[in-house]
Amino acid sequence: MTSATYHQPEQAIEWQDGKRYLWLLGLLIPTLPLAAMLFYGLTGSIAFLWIGPIVVYLVIPLVDVLVGKDAENPPDGLLKWLENDRYYRWCIYLYLPLQYVSLVWAAWMASTGELPVLGYVGLALTTGVVAGIAINTAHELGHKKESVERWLSKIALAQTFYGHFYIEHNRGHHVRVATPEDPASSRLGESFWRFLPRSVAGSLRSAWRLERKRFARRNQSVWTIRNDVLNAWLMSVVLWAALVLAFGPSIIPFLLIQAVFGFSLLEVVNYIEHYGLGRRREPTGRYERVAPRHSWNSWNSNNVATNLLLFHLQRHSDHHANPTRRYQALRHFDESPQMPSGYAAMVTLAYFPPLWRRIMDKRVLAHYGGDVTLANVQPGKGGRYGIVAA
Repeated sequence: MTSATYHQPEQAIEWQDGKRYLWLLGLLIPTLPLAAMLFYGLTGSIAFLWIGPIVVYLVIPLVDVLVGKDAENPPDGLLKWLENDRYYRWCIYLYLPLQYVSLVWAAWMASTGELPVLGYVGLALTTGVVAGIAINTAHELGHKKESVERWLSKIALAQTFYGHFYIEHNRGHHVRVATPEDPASSRLGESFWRFLPRSVAGSLRSAWRLERKRFARRNQSVWTIRNDVLNAWLMSVVLWAALVLAFGPSIIPFLLIQAVFGFSLLEVVNYIEHYGLGRRREPTGRYERVAPRHSWNSWNSNNVATNLLLFHLQRHSDHHANPTRRYQALRHFDESPQMPSGYAAMVTLAYFPPLWRRIMDKRVLAHYGGDVTLANVQPGKGGRYGIVAA
């Protein structure tokens, strides 16, 4: 286990990352389709082809409860050392080859015509789990300054045809988070099913506008391969075309199901991360600086299992405060607003709007001391919270 010494003016602290080699467990996720097909072949049971949703909605929450938490933050003086350790980067890089081996093998299996309909759908959803968590991998890579990592981010996104996320998340969401202008920030009173199409369409439009403005400043046409939306989409076109040519048109429904399920996993996480939270406008008209209070943390954001499998996704508040900080150095903030459970449970809850509002609306109001005007409220829903229309 690697250790480092942190020197303060009057003392020296030796610190070890107890999770250093456990981060490799995150590489189990892209092997889920391989495991699904192996056990299906051995047993003939289509239940194994549904292993992806079973792991996301049942196994991970259960393991979180059984394994427990790790609330330790690395010492501030060691953050730079920790981020420069390239071992952690390879834990991310290796996700991509496993992701694509699984995709190709699953596409071949789906093309054989041997799977019953339920098995075909189950395998597509399991592959979609890999694709959705690959967006989280792309999220980690896309924030970094190294050009190779930014290109790897686009490669990870190609499977879901969601390459525009690379632009919109970095240059759009992080600027406008917790404001009415951000399509990826859900509003108080807005259901996930209303948020989903708004975020998908709004993020796409925003990414295109951002690139159009970038090229307009250079007096250049936006229709160029240097446009990061177009070159990311081109990767998806080439990938999907190659798969269809290799395995036939019967895999088109498979590709569509896994892509939609994959980016919907991303969007439900977007939904729970900023629900109802708002940033105040300064007298200058600008929004206040992004702070940990503008992102929800789960009360068990230190659960070892979820954080290892999702590369500290639950420590989202620190990510917004420090977007380029690498996953292994992200910290927990007690002052962030707290959800009542972990990401896996909250994702499931978000699918049921009445239950979601019953549990979360009161927490939004409590966060603002009962002053709902400070929240980011869904237009037309203000009356539900006592806001009188002007």
